[in-house]
Amino acid sequence: MWFRNLQLYRLVDDVTLDAGRLHEALSADRFRPCGGLDTVSFGWAPPAGRTSTQLVHSANGRLMICQRREERLLPAAVVREQVEERVDEITEREARPVGRRERRELRDAVFVELLPRAFTRSRFVYAYIDPPSGWLVIDSHSARQAEDLLSALRGTLGSLRVRPIAVARDPTSELTRWLTGSPPRGFRLGDECELREPVDQGAVVRGRRMDLAAGDVRQHLDNGMVVGRVAIEWQDRVACVIGDDLGIRRLRFLDGVLDEAGDVAGDDELARFDADFALMVLELARFLPDLLQAFGGIDAD
Repeated sequence: MWFRNLQLYRLVDDVTLDAGRLHEALSADRFRPCGGLDTVSFGWAPPAGRTSTQLVHSANGRLMICQRREERLLPAAVVREQVEERVDEITEREARPVGRRERRELRDAVFVELLPRAFTRSRFVYAYIDPPSGWLVIDSHSARQAEDLLSALRGTLGSLRVRPIAVARDPTSELTRWLTGSPPRGFRLGDECELREPVDQGAVVRGRRMDLAAGDVRQHLDNGMVVGRVAIEWQDRVACVIGDDLGIRRLRFLDGVLDEAGDVAGDDELARFDADFALMVLELARFLPDLLQAFGGIDAD
């Protein structure tokens, strides 16, 4: 289990949850598939998948959870087609037009008839709580999706005070300084960036697989553009794209980390999941403080 996109939060209060107590709390809102005429269903699911019944996966004091959302797929075009067929049947059989109200009633009837037979699609959002370090980390590229998980978790636990990460130095200015000068010790630039004009509706320039020290990148910066996102690597162990919103995207663990993961012998799926999770959270426990320190550390205010 390797996270790919990180939304970072600080725990405001000390969290004393353990795996057993958290599992018990989540069990009250365990995921149940869509039933009857439900169009969507969501709840907590085992992070390790079908190989486990536990709603919390624990490693080194870190607690992984998973929110599952299932929705029925009933395209509007399918409903419209069925309605038109029934309208044509009524018009031909009764030799009269079908009015708006009757069309609405037909549409509702078709929807109710087709919904239980519709396909379903599930989306899984993973997160882990790190009480020793005071973190909550959500694997999502979307801040809104992360907030949805937080809202559900607060509803389950009754209360959970967290705060989005804020740093001492302005992220946009700091990332721009990395390109015009050099990144902090332990970091190096990758081959991707997004530059933008610092005005509403300003121009945006994106580039991949490019030399960020090249003249055209510097020219854009000299003309007043700033960095919105940039690819970085950390100590030959972690690579990602960091944005001026402090969101971490396309997170990758490099060969040094993956080689350690490969040293775990055995074909047991749950054991592999456990080993990967333990290695990932330990690596992030080293990487994230270094990354935030590169922005002057966490803003205490």
